[in-house]
Amino acid sequence: MTRYERIPEPSEARYQPDDEIDLRELFATLWAGKWIIILITILFAAAGVAYALCKPDIYQSNALLAPADGESGGRLGGQLGSLASLAGVNIGEDGSSNTVIAKEVLQSRAFLTEFIRRHELEAPVVATKAWNTRQSEWVYDREIYNPETGEWGTGENGDSLQPTNWDLVKTFKANHLSVSENKDNGMVTVSVKNLSPLAAKQWTEWLVKDINEHMRATDIEEAEASINYLKVKLDETKIAGMQQVFYQLIERETRTVMLANAQQEYVFKTVDPAVV
Repeated sequence: MTRYERIPEPSEARYQPDDEIDLRELFATLWAGKWIIILITILFAAAGVAYALCKPDIYQSNALLAPADGESGGRLGGQLGSLASLAGVNIGEDGSSNTVIAKEVLQSRAFLTEFIRRHELEAPVVATKAWNTRQSEWVYDREIYNPETGEWGTGENGDSLQPTNWDLVKTFKANHLSVSENKDNGMVTVSVKNLSPLAAKQWTEWLVKDINEHMRATDIEEAEASINYLKVKLDETKIAGMQQVFYQLIERETRTVMLANAQQEYVFKTVDPAVV
């Protein structure tokens, strides 16, 4: 007679852990450590409030701008348009494309570098740490810039801390300037953030004024160069029909120069000016 022995099951098979979470036990554990949880929450909340109070106030000034209307004169086509393109004269450009260019120029390295240098904003852009409201003056980081002597500090390696053009533009775009466009109506908003509410308003106004002046000067320079070129070609041709074409092109470029000099707000018209 054969005898069979029962083989015992492995302990892993016999053990069936309880995966269910006992909410009552969990709540009891949390309740036992309630004072630690409350204390940690209060400490972090107090630290957050203290950090926020220690940070200086940041003010923002906005200017709402409308694109200036493009020149609505008659379009010159056919042979006149071809000659205009050969002469470097763009007779089909409207205000919308000019506005797009102006918006990009406003954020360009070359324009912002000239803007900062012209208005002597190097120290206010990179070396300020607060704004004294009572005395209406900057509080500078003396390790970076000394306002009394106008001298820049030195780093650990003995290098001067005076910012380069790239440093100025990078800091200005990251901490101060913001340009946005409403795609529905084409309105452009120029915003400047600053420790000083007065500086935020002033810088915004300067930006709007300078971009209008920059685009005006560029268009006048291009128009005058085109006029000089057309006059040379006019003297070289003896064909009456071609002379008439050149006269019309010169007239158009002369009108461009006149309109540019006459308009105060050349590319952007201020709809809502910046305020403190």
